[in-house]
Amino acid sequence: MTLLRLEDREAALATLERLLLESWRGFDRARDGQPPISAELRERLARPLPERGVDAVEGLELASRVLDASIEQPRPRYLAYVGSSGLEIGVLGDALMAAHDVNVAVSAGGADLVEHQVVRWISEFVGFGSCGGVTTSGGTLANLTALTAARERAVPGVRRSGIGGRRLALYCSAEAHYSVVRAAEVLGIGSEHVRAIPVGERRAMDPDACAAAIDADRAAGIVPVAVVATAGTTLTGAVDRIDALADVCAARGVWLHVDGAYGLPAAATETAGALFAGLDRADSATVDAHKWLFVPKACSVLLMRDPQALHATFSHQEAYIPHLEAEEPHAVDQTLEYSRPLRALKLWLAFTVHGAAAIRAAIEGNLRHARLLAQLVGDHPDLELATEPTLSAVCFRHRTADNARLVADVQEDARVYLAGAHVDGVACLRACFVNFRTTDDDVAATVDVVAELAGAQPPAS
Repeated sequence: MTLLRLEDREAALATLERLLLESWRGFDRARDGQPPISAELRERLARPLPERGVDAVEGLELASRVLDASIEQPRPRYLAYVGSSGLEIGVLGDALMAAHDVNVAVSAGGADLVEHQVVRWISEFVGFGSCGGVTTSGGTLANLTALTAARERAVPGVRRSGIGGRRLALYCSAEAHYSVVRAAEVLGIGSEHVRAIPVGERRAMDPDACAAAIDADRAAGIVPVAVVATAGTTLTGAVDRIDALADVCAARGVWLHVDGAYGLPAAATETAGALFAGLDRADSATVDAHKWLFVPKACSVLLMRDPQALHATFSHQEAYIPHLEAEEPHAVDQTLEYSRPLRALKLWLAFTVHGAAAIRAAIEGNLRHARLLAQLVGDHPDLELATEPTLSAVCFRHRTADNARLVADVQEDARVYLAGAHVDGVACLRACFVNFRTTDDDVAATVDVVAELAGAQPPAS
């Protein structure tokens, strides 16, 4: 018998089935606080490397206890940051994918077709239009991949010759995600050459200011690489004016990338779809499916108007990866990754099992939750909005409490879980609705808990 084969697969699978069902049933409703990490569990997790293992059932039970004592984003009142909600069919898809352990790097048969279909489906769902693309491990890598292609387009051959003495620049909203700055640092553009364009109405990037920044850089001999429009900022959910920015880029021959990691799925909705006008004019766009398409981490989709741009940026000839002319391009010739799990499978299953209409309806439900929270905050005498919500992120504050401390109190209490944020330099609380399990009662409880804990704060000295 193989040493690493489980002795009792049936018992292990039965245990896993029970633990998954217990988890899912527990996630269906909020729980009253976060359980502490027990002394026994701390001791167990401080032990040295084991030379001999334990029964698989015991190991799975221990793992479940560790996870239950962790901050679990699938819970309906986890509203911090931009969480993921662990769609059940996605969990099963991950298990099946891991069992088969396909590497979508070189030709992988049916797995290649699944990834290609997922790219097409996401493009259709959000209205990007005809394109190619790939899946990646997250929004940061998706943005980096797109901007690497944009750099190669702006300075052909730079992947081989290097930047040398050239000066390059990126342009994005002052409230864009930090992954844009990280990409600039990795690509040799430099964080000092990321132009943080001021925001205007509804906290969207000012297209005129963006155009002026590009023109000023060109006049100074600086090469514009790309404009990054944000389709749902992490802070407030603001959506940049993609159509106007597409005009700016088209007139100047500059790549337009849309960072839709959080907000782009809302383009599929009747309520918010108009905010994303011009998406079909972008050169590239990213979507984090593990955010507002509900599947488990991590699964991002990069949509590329010209799929050949990826090949021009990443293709290579190595003796250990033969290229046959009749083959589709290998994924390793279109991405930064070599070891590529079939992360598209869980997203493929989500649309296959639930259908686009159900996923669209869940996103609409989260948009409604944000409007409800904004209404409840506006109706409460002690609370106020920091800014009107555009999508499903809501920033608000207590009028008299220490809001920074209030965030810590809410997280320690853990009946609801909110993030802290600063809007225009002022501390506030931030809720973001991207969970299909969240209900109107959970929204109402958020206001009740915040008001209760603010009232329990000692008066300011």
